[in-house]
Amino acid sequence: MSMVGELSSFLSLQVKQTNYGLFISQSKYAKDLIKIFVLDSKKHTRTPMSMSFKLGHDPTGTSVDQTLYRSMTYSSLQLADPKESHLSIVRRIIRYVSGIVDYRILYSRESNLDLVGYSNIDWARNAVDRKSTSGGCSYVGSNLVLWMSKKQNSISLSTSKVEYIVIDSCCTQLLRMKQMLSDYGIK
Repeated sequence: MSMVGELSSFLSLQVKQTNYGLFISQSKYAKDLIKIFVLDSKKHTRTPMSMSFKLGHDPTGTSVDQTLYRSMTYSSLQLADPKESHLSIVRRIIRYVSGIVDYRILYSRESNLDLVGYSNIDWARNAVDRKSTSGGCSYVGSNLVLWMSKKQNSISLSTSKVEYIVIDSCCTQLLRMKQMLSDYGIK
């Protein structure tokens, strides 16, 4: 590999270096996605999905073209027989993305090195298998360095157990980050 000038893109990320720090976005990728599926003329939505909607197996729904569905989602739990309800959710998510295509993440040069982690859980929210999804993000100072969303492997019978699982996951991530910073001589 050779370096030819200042980094401006990496994989599907656009990178802009300024005096304040590094701005990273996926606006080109998002605009291409919206254009490919002809959703650029549609009104964007404020949320990716309605909180009251329960997405799951839809045995009575109308089947849709699997190739189209796979190309829009890249992967999904509903690949075997996607229905119109699944496709409408994917379209809504892309319309949501159309409203936030210019959002960026700033990695500030003027940040401290404090490690901070946040976590959240939706207790047994999945209507099909009743498993919870945990999420979290970790910061070094004001810079987001790690985020995750994961469906838990087992069904938890109480909110306390679910919260312990996600806290354990978040703490494990923070310890790994602390070790990584230590490896680079940062305390």
